[in-house]
Amino acid sequence: MNPQGILLAAGYGRRFDPTGGQDKLLAPLADGRPVLWHSARALADALPGSLAVIRPGQPERARWLREAGCRVLEAPTAEAGMGHALAAAMAASAEADGWVVALADMPWLPPAAIRAVAARLTPPATVTAPRHAGRRGHPVGFGRAWGAQLMALDGDQGARALLSSATLTLFDWDDAGVLRDVDTRDDLPDR
Repeated sequence: MNPQGILLAAGYGRRFDPTGGQDKLLAPLADGRPVLWHSARALADALPGSLAVIRPGQPERARWLREAGCRVLEAPTAEAGMGHALAAAMAASAEADGWVVALADMPWLPPAAIRAVAARLTPPATVTAPRHAGRRGHPVGFGRAWGAQLMALDGDQGARALLSSATLTLFDWDDAGVLRDVDTRDDLPDR
């Protein structure tokens, strides 16, 4: 089994800064590195060769993602929403045995959780994710059988419609990092 790690890093982060003045994915954490670097590093540590999807014209995001160990895909269609970004990543990795999809605004996601999702991607029709405190977390893993449906995604809902119709296999995970994300400035720890 050789799943492809995919990091969705094309979002606008409008809840973080409605004016668009500050990019939440580039907001620094305590070590000075941005949110997306931590998310990308966890994914690249767990699944070397992971692919991060960004909108065109985001050189600073691209630089940090590469520094963290991800390959970068600039997808023009990603401007239209998460579904388009995911479809672009799927098209660029159609040969994979499965996909582990993580979000760039989750810098506390533990690499061990990513590896646990990847290890559960058999049989090919599997959809799996960690669960913490009764809530589905991230990343979400899709077995090979989901490739065509993921490539056909569009809009801003990502894979939500697929997840609502799939038989999702959840496993318990004892780390809130699978739930914790950055939506607003209040989600950032004091530095």
